[in-house]
Amino acid sequence: MSWELTEDDLPDLARGAAVLGTGGGGDPYVGHLLVRQAIREHGPITVLDPDDLDDDTLVIPTAQMGAPTVVHEKLPRGTEPVAALRALEAHLGRRAGATMPIECGGINSMIPLVVAATTGLPVVDADGMGRAFPELQMETFAVYGVPGSPMAVAGERGESAIIDTGADNARMEWLARGVTIRLGGVAHIAEYAMTGAQVKRTAVPRTLTLARTVGRTLREARSRAADPVAALADALRDTLYGHLRVLFRGKVTDVERRTEAGFARGRAAAVSFDGRHELELMFQNEHLVALVDGEPRCVVPDLVCVLESEQAEPITTESLRYGQRITVVGISTPALMRTPEALAVFGPAAFGLPYPFRPVEEVA
Repeated sequence: MSWELTEDDLPDLARGAAVLGTGGGGDPYVGHLLVRQAIREHGPITVLDPDDLDDDTLVIPTAQMGAPTVVHEKLPRGTEPVAALRALEAHLGRRAGATMPIECGGINSMIPLVVAATTGLPVVDADGMGRAFPELQMETFAVYGVPGSPMAVAGERGESAIIDTGADNARMEWLARGVTIRLGGVAHIAEYAMTGAQVKRTAVPRTLTLARTVGRTLREARSRAADPVAALADALRDTLYGHLRVLFRGKVTDVERRTEAGFARGRAAAVSFDGRHELELMFQNEHLVALVDGEPRCVVPDLVCVLESEQAEPITTESLRYGQRITVVGISTPALMRTPEALAVFGPAAFGLPYPFRPVEEVA
């Protein structure tokens, strides 16, 4: 069902997007502020259910690209994503009938909302990752046959570029990453232009609604002094993300983080509260694997989510700090993200990890 998004929805949506972002996707608080300002200036946003989308409507997803750590020091102007949309429309010679997230996690759940409020377009309640991933070819759109290019890249000083690599989405990512680095480490993009029919075939559905539900569930559980992690597990049970498992509880003992080739890469370590178990997290913008006592307990594309232990507030990779008390959970991804075709694009081997994919609900 389509619905109207107002300023009151934004805190829940931002919190839920931070959970689904698996530590990455950019800080949704910055996006929250941008969307709030756009709604105050232009009014509420129509969130369009995929089933209500006409098959021949042109949908152009919009997003931010770059290392999440950069956004802490280099805030966007707010005009860049619309500039990217307009540049791609001009190149295609067609106007979009809707925009859409490329990922439902972090700031990239918010950027299409800025575009929607500013332009009056609806935003489709779906995305191409069902979480956040660090690279542009890591999309269900790409897995199921939609090319990412031509794409537009826009910078804060009014620059824009069109990148067209045909069906080679990995090369599109490589070229766009280079442009983004030269724009200061962060840029805004419009890519994967497709029809409504292609959206219905390739996208993970209703993930904006899911993010809002996740955020609201955590808030309401806190307000009644209930266990927010247990409440979240209950809320996910009847969705495409049916399983949540607590992987670890303890205290952060070390964080290694660097910005490299346009990504935030690193690892974090923690020790359990009783001192008997150790956790290691590896991340490339997003958490890729959680190892407990050296054994993989949850691995990409399933979601590794780090939450503050008392309130279950999500902690991004750029916010991880020594001494934090954390609860780490694994959440299962939808079935269309676990097919052999999908795992070839964003499974463990795509990140050079030496671990096979095992669904989080099956790991002892």
